[in-house]
Amino acid sequence: MGEMIKFQRPDGQRIDGYFADAGSGRPGVVVIQEWWGLNQHICSIADRLSAAGYNALAPDLYRGRVTQQPDEAQHMMTGLDFPGATHQDIRGAVQHLAAMGAQLGSKVGVMGYCMGGALTIAAAVHLPEIAAAVCFYGIPDQGFADPAKIACPFQAHFASRDNWCTPQAVDALERAMIAAGKLPEIHRYEADHAFCNLTRPEVYDARCASLAWDRTLAFWKKNL
Repeated sequence: MGEMIKFQRPDGQRIDGYFADAGSGRPGVVVIQEWWGLNQHICSIADRLSAAGYNALAPDLYRGRVTQQPDEAQHMMTGLDFPGATHQDIRGAVQHLAAMGAQLGSKVGVMGYCMGGALTIAAAVHLPEIAAAVCFYGIPDQGFADPAKIACPFQAHFASRDNWCTPQAVDALERAMIAAGKLPEIHRYEADHAFCNLTRPEVYDARCASLAWDRTLAFWKKNL
């Protein structure tokens, strides 16, 4: 099991994050929360990554706020400073993990779910120190982060029954990246949005979630 720690952003501020330790010199993965906040589900993802051999850090983008109410989650997401979260909170987490593995030249990747998936793409666009990125059912506003500008290896997981990241939006993302000469690894599942979240039985799909996790670990093994 991991623990809450404090780490430093590039601007010198210190913020909280959930850290699951796999050992000094191991590759790192930053895990970015859904719109609910840094809850047990996201912490469990970090724990699973640690068990697989990756130092995992999930920054607390909402500064301790967590909800189970969609209206409140929408309000908190809308109020989030996405550029600040990308360039400060997430970059600080990347730098923290990179420093842990610096002696062995270990790499750091970023992954996230829902809102965190959108921020994963934003991080892959704006943070050149990221070695690879895995997005789960999230797409940012193109004006803030154009997926066609992703330079690192990129894997994504999307659901066919998703009213937010619709199949049409996913197809457009893939076309834009391919047109820009990228080679995205995009997987589509016959499932609902948030199909990997086992705390939400109304949308969780065990088979699809297991397949997506296996693909993610294979991607990290190849790229980190």
